[in-house]
Amino acid sequence: MNREFIEALEDLEYEKEISKDLLIEAIESALVSAYKKNYGTSQNVRVNIDKESGDIDVFRQKEIVEEVLDPFVEVSLEEAQSYDPAYELGDIVEYQVTPRDFGRIAAQTAKQVVVQRIREAERGMIYDDYINRQGDIITGMIHRISNETVFINIGRTEGILAANEQVRGERYVVNTRLKVYIMDVKKTTKGPQVYLSRSHPGLVKRLFELEVPEIQEGIVEIRSIAREAGSRTKIAVYTADESVDPVGSCVGARGSRVQAVVDELFGEKIDIINWSEDPQELISSALSPAKVEAVIPAEEGRAATVVVPDYQLSLAIGREGQNVRLAAKLCNWKIDIKSHTQYYGEEEEDAAEEDAAENEAELLPEEENGLPEDGESPEAEAEAPESEEGSDAAEAEDAGEEQTDEN
Repeated sequence: MNREFIEALEDLEYEKEISKDLLIEAIESALVSAYKKNYGTSQNVRVNIDKESGDIDVFRQKEIVEEVLDPFVEVSLEEAQSYDPAYELGDIVEYQVTPRDFGRIAAQTAKQVVVQRIREAERGMIYDDYINRQGDIITGMIHRISNETVFINIGRTEGILAANEQVRGERYVVNTRLKVYIMDVKKTTKGPQVYLSRSHPGLVKRLFELEVPEIQEGIVEIRSIAREAGSRTKIAVYTADESVDPVGSCVGARGSRVQAVVDELFGEKIDIINWSEDPQELISSALSPAKVEAVIPAEEGRAATVVVPDYQLSLAIGREGQNVRLAAKLCNWKIDIKSHTQYYGEEEEDAAEEDAAENEAELLPEEENGLPEDGESPEAEAEAPESEEGSDAAEAEDAGEEQTDEN
């Protein structure tokens, strides 16, 4: 090795951002193993590379002891002091043992170490780059498809779009561009693995951030997202600025902004609602496009019963329960939907049952005694209306007689 080798390491430090000192340390460590392997020795050796000239020296090391038991690794104090009187017990004596042909071995070893370190450094930089972009979206080119797994070229590495992160109904074609969500980054023996997703709710959020300047600037916030990939997504947006309409900002002029997101998601439907801290108002909005008559929260827990008009029941529930399922995810509440007839009909039945029970409770004492509370017989109570009728008839007859006398 020579000065040209050191200059090459300096170039690598500049281009690959790999420390020259770390490379030299790694080469020295590798040369120790190469020396022992090629020269069949188990002695303690040290390799030193001059950082300016690139010269390599190999030193055999021995420890100074009182009594030498292993001459390969130990030396007596007297022998050590014959080289330098300053040596003391426990010091390490070094003898230069650089072989003549060691330069060739050193060059091969250094090349292997440098290549390996460059590869490790590049993997480390790739990992650092993409781990910092976790939770973001990136545009890549579909490189190949193998056993339902799509491999996407995302720049410095290849991302993996697994089958369970794909959207049912989407077709992936080699050499086409695709926006994907960086879901996870892991270190493996083969280098960093970047796992991508097309079904993650975060993809919708990032797409809106790209299309809506108010979200980028922090004026409008996306508070919650519920998604069933490939079918429908509900998002709740909020702003503290009363002069800004958060839903209108996301929809855009003539729906241009939301349509751009829908196009990127290949026609997935998107519902946008206003976020509210009032659970009743939030749940009512989340069930859009269905109209809600009432939201009755449960006494305990995050659960509520929602009453909708009879003709809106199927719309509120949605196809296969999708609308209410997404609304529950969006609000993080358990939602039980009932039609007007179902809910209020049950209430009327319950009220009628309660009235009947109260009436029955009032009649029980009378039935036991066989008499009303005032002591009168049932026959007397039933006859009272007849005597009144008789009295009325008598009054009418008297009135007739008076009229006759006048005539």
